[in-house]
Amino acid sequence: MPQEKQSAQVQPFLDRETETWSYVVYDREGGSAVVVDSVLNFDVVSGRTSSCGAEALVSFIRQKGLTLEWVLETHAHADHLSAAPYLRDQLGGRIAIGEQICQVQKIFRDVFNLEREFLADGSQFDHLFRDNETFRVGELRARVIYSPGHTPADMVWLIGDALFVGDTLFLPDVGSARCDFPGGDASQLYHSVRNILSLPDQTRMFMCHDYPPKGKRDYQCETSVGAQRRENIHLRDGVSEKEFVAIRQTRDASLSLPRLIVPSVQVNIRAGGLPPAESNGTVYLKVPLNQL
Repeated sequence: MPQEKQSAQVQPFLDRETETWSYVVYDREGGSAVVVDSVLNFDVVSGRTSSCGAEALVSFIRQKGLTLEWVLETHAHADHLSAAPYLRDQLGGRIAIGEQICQVQKIFRDVFNLEREFLADGSQFDHLFRDNETFRVGELRARVIYSPGHTPADMVWLIGDALFVGDTLFLPDVGSARCDFPGGDASQLYHSVRNILSLPDQTRMFMCHDYPPKGKRDYQCETSVGAQRRENIHLRDGVSEKEFVAIRQTRDASLSLPRLIVPSVQVNIRAGGLPPAESNGTVYLKVPLNQL
């Protein structure tokens, strides 16, 4: 058994097109690593995919001599495609998400009328984590925290002293994630966040996205539990559940759908895999009219 340590090494990577942060998290050079929330580049006009962004993660992992243990998803993203299969093909490791992904699969299997062979049982992933399940990243101890609200399947990953919150929270001056996707719930998100913010104040917290207020700052990826409790514009200490639900529902009513929701969801509920090719050998993504 490796000696346990607490301080995780975290290397962030920003995809500016989707304003998404991906992370390589590792215990030490030459040690073990996980990737959190990878991005497959996608051009919505041409329908072309590219692994150029993911290749930067691959290069970093190889440069540091790391062994990739896991490719983790905080949830089935609606704003970018996952590069998890590409990373696994290049470096090994296992693709994992929370076990509630099955709920999301059932919802969108019907929305997109997916092929009969598509199973809404999470079997597309190598592992489905349960709430409070623990695992190791070399010398680091990691724990899974179920955090529904944005979607029914959101998981937060606590790896050493670093917390990866997906879309559950944004930086304090941006606030919180929308809750109007199928299965989302603002009251659930409120309680999920209060649970997260019960961790020690010094716990480092890493975002999946950043949407900087215009002209005020550049992209950032890191804050802390203490900063969120003091400063988050939606969920700082003292904001009641009733107040938050009103804030969130008003905000959500003004938002348009993410630009890449249609391709993203179809791919991400398959663990980043593409739909099966049709009889002409071409892969297609569907656009459901008047449904979303």
